[in-house]
Amino acid sequence: MAELAQYPFTPKSIRVEGGHTMAYLDEGTGPVVVMVHGNPSWSYLYRNVVTALSKGYRCIVPDHLGCGFSDIPQQYPYRLANHINNLELLLDHLHVTGCVLMVHDWGGAIGMGWAGRYPERVQGVVVLNTAAFHSSRIPFRIRICRWPLLGALLVRGVNGFAWPATFMAVEKKMAPEVAQGFLAPYNNWNSRVAVHKFVQDIPLHVTHPSWDTLTEVESSLRRLQDKPMLICWGGRDFCFDFSFYQQWQTRFPEALSRCYWQAGHYVLEDAFTEVMADMIPFLERCNG
Repeated sequence: MAELAQYPFTPKSIRVEGGHTMAYLDEGTGPVVVMVHGNPSWSYLYRNVVTALSKGYRCIVPDHLGCGFSDIPQQYPYRLANHINNLELLLDHLHVTGCVLMVHDWGGAIGMGWAGRYPERVQGVVVLNTAAFHSSRIPFRIRICRWPLLGALLVRGVNGFAWPATFMAVEKKMAPEVAQGFLAPYNNWNSRVAVHKFVQDIPLHVTHPSWDTLTEVESSLRRLQDKPMLICWGGRDFCFDFSFYQQWQTRFPEALSRCYWQAGHYVLEDAFTEVMADMIPFLERCNG
């Protein structure tokens, strides 16, 4: 990829299941913060967080297979379980024995899936517009991307998922170079395979291949009840709407909850300054 705005990092890589190469950032030294992205973003989502925190923290940010600088295998399951296993392999490889976990979008199910397996390695959790539990709520604009034939044409053919996110997932207009950064990995049919697979992998019925995996993730949340949690929510998210925010609050009543009503799904784009003002004291508390 060409030089990217606000992304002065050189990714590292590791071999994961299937022999594929998974890219990740490992920036800074100090207490570890692991940041897990969703769909259709990649580690670029956390670029400004890494820049702000890497002076005093070690920031680890994977690109899921099919995303960012990682390999984009065309024949790969791209299931929730695969992504959790790859994250586990990475954090084992990097000898991460304790961290604050930050999750967004699909990163919620992936990151909390790992955290539920290893609660003793979790010092705290930052939740950003995501879910890690079953829900039947799915906007029509996303549901249509799951339809046979038409979904592939929309998502992979005309970039009808990643491209609209650059304006539908924010309330503030993205600078053109930032929108270009979000879209850089997804510039043709083959490079958008994971974007499409993520949409298809939303388990809405018990017969779905990832239903049981998400059930396990949801069940494992109880193992994290005693962990400090900060919920930072974009209040104008069309996908993970206010009901998801309320469900996190219900499941973790001791969590610090912050809703930024002017922000959309990409809360770090719309309310970065506000989020960081809440996040930095939280990180200090987790590592105090």
